[in-house]
This record gives sequence, structure tokens and C-alpha cells, in this order.
Amino acid sequence: MRSGHRPEPWKQIYKSPIGATSKYTMPQSLIRNYLHITFSTKNRYPFIDSEISEELYRYLGGICKNLECNPIIVGGYTDHIHMLCLLSQKIPLMKLIEQVKSHSSKWIKTKNSKYSKFYWQNGYGAFSVNPKEIAKVKTYILTQEEHHKKKTFQEEYLGFLKKYNIEYDDRYVWD
Repeated sequence: MRSGHRPEPWKQIYKSPIGATSKYTMPQSLIRNYLHITFSTKNRYPFIDSEISEELYRYLGGICKNLECNPIIVGGYTDHIHMLCLLSQKIPLMKLIEQVKSHSSKWIKTKNSKYSKFYWQNGYGAFSVNPKEIAKVKTYILTQEEHHKKKTFQEEYLGFLKKYNIEYDDRYVWD
């Protein structure tokens, strides 16, 4: 070792050889990631009407459940959805979103010809939720209709980005 050179701190802590059992090894992976996910219809077109909304929310929750991402609540408004779920340790977030969007988009088009041009926006927002805030987020999702009497989805979404200190480029937020 060179004079004055100190090894990385982690090398000083972990001294167990590979495969050996010590107080520093973990026998299992324990994960609990609550996520508030939101995305809109393409160009925020108000496709999600009273005729389809409740069935759509159940369908989205079913997709989450099939992917072992426990849905806590799914709701939304005419031009977007909100999902609160417990992300499975077996599936990356991007895969969950891909599955939810592709399957529900295909499904809704079969429900009525007026949904034949239904598409979701390309992007999404996913925000971590403190377990102590679950009830608050559930209430927020349940009161979307009231909430959107005062605010558009764009205003709501930009508020989330600001709250979570997420940098973004205006040119790519909307499609």
C-alpha cells in the first residue's frame, strides 16, 4: 500500500470471503416499495367516461395483481389514471408500466367502437410513497373528480414533478 493511501471504507468493513456466512450477509431480499403511478390518455383526450371508468380501473388493478404488484387503489379522471400499488420485487417498474398500458389499451378497444382510437401517452410518472401516507394517497385518488374541477392533469402532473424535485424538459413532458 502506498504511503498516505487509505482503502475504500467498504473494504475495511466487509472482511468475509465469498460464500462465508457472517453477521454481514443477508439471507433474503426484503422489499416494500409503494408507488403512486400516473399517466394520461394520448393528448389527454377524455376517453375515460362513466361507461368504462370503473371497469377500466378494475382491469388495471387485475393486470397489477397478475404481475404480483399488489394494487391498493386504481382511479383517475376522464383523461388520466392514478394507481397506488406495492411493486413486486420480481418485476422492474418499466415492465409493469409496459404491461399495464399495452394490455389495457388493447382491452378497451374491444369494449366499444368509440374507444377504437384509444391510446395512452408515451410517458408516465411514478412516485414513491411513504407507508404512513398510504391513506392520504388513497383519498387523493378517490377524489379525482372533485380535484379536477380546479386543476388540469397537466397542472397536477407538474405539481408532482415539483414536489419530488424531478428535473424535466418541457419539450418532452407531453405528447
